[in-house]
Amino acid sequence: MGSSDKSSAMPPFNCGDHMDTQNLQAFVKVAESRSFSEAAESLHITQPAVSKRIATLEGQLDTRLFDRISRTVQLTEAGAALLPRAEHILQAVRDAKRSIDDLQGDIAGNLSIGISHHIGLHRLPPVLQAFSLRFPKVHFDIDFMDSEEAYEQVTHGRIELGVVTLDPTGNSPLTSKPIWHDQLVVTVARGHPLADISNISPATLSQYRAILPGLNTYTGQIIKALFQQHQLTLDISMSTNYLETIKMMVSIGLGWSVLPHTMIDSTIKALEIDNLQLDRTLGYVHHHKRSLSNAATAFVAALQAEGDFSEA
Repeated sequence: MGSSDKSSAMPPFNCGDHMDTQNLQAFVKVAESRSFSEAAESLHITQPAVSKRIATLEGQLDTRLFDRISRTVQLTEAGAALLPRAEHILQAVRDAKRSIDDLQGDIAGNLSIGISHHIGLHRLPPVLQAFSLRFPKVHFDIDFMDSEEAYEQVTHGRIELGVVTLDPTGNSPLTSKPIWHDQLVVTVARGHPLADISNISPATLSQYRAILPGLNTYTGQIIKALFQQHQLTLDISMSTNYLETIKMMVSIGLGWSVLPHTMIDSTIKALEIDNLQLDRTLGYVHHHKRSLSNAATAFVAALQAEGDFSEA
């Protein structure tokens, strides 16, 4: 293993050296999770196997890639320099394999998708079921995550598609396409004081405690912008990004919230609010510099067939 002064500088990266992509994959997973055990779980191998791959890579590069202090794992300067190169190499390998598969015209292979929790529960099941029956050779690699994280994962090439709440600002460099119009409604428990008030205004809502998604989320930003427009403050008692959890807390009377209309049932009541209309757009995103695989193209077509927006 190299001496300590070698951990601060990245040696010349010679692509001609034998560099096992499995070792690079282990390195990237440890760098992302800051944990050897989490990387092992993600890769479905043992922790000693991860450690061996990292040791092999450090031996090939003659430098330390991680500092292991107590239970924490941190990238060295050399590790930080290697990370974007390793991600680029792994992406190039995936793209090459996908291109070869696509040349055969088959709709097959791995399809990596990030899906928001709400869409995964309420929108995608029939699409996924029908698609899997039609294209059994496609293997889904699905991660459920916040929409904002999916944007980041697509941006860095870690997943091919995100099926998410679209960024309401429209400032993302990713290519986005709308699929579903999602009406949002103010909801309360049937025994909440607001349930018996008529002619409710945003000002009235601001006087009661709210349970909302984080205001840094896309849905939270929509709600925050509306109240700012009315120059009103929000009394937020609790915050969580899981809409099912919000619905439960609303149903037991802990506050009012804003939920998709598709979630309304007998446990909560939708309120009509004067001069207030909220909605969001659900759709998919992909990187504009990355051509879609055959599997992703077919999946996008399946989404559009089930969506509210017609293609021009």
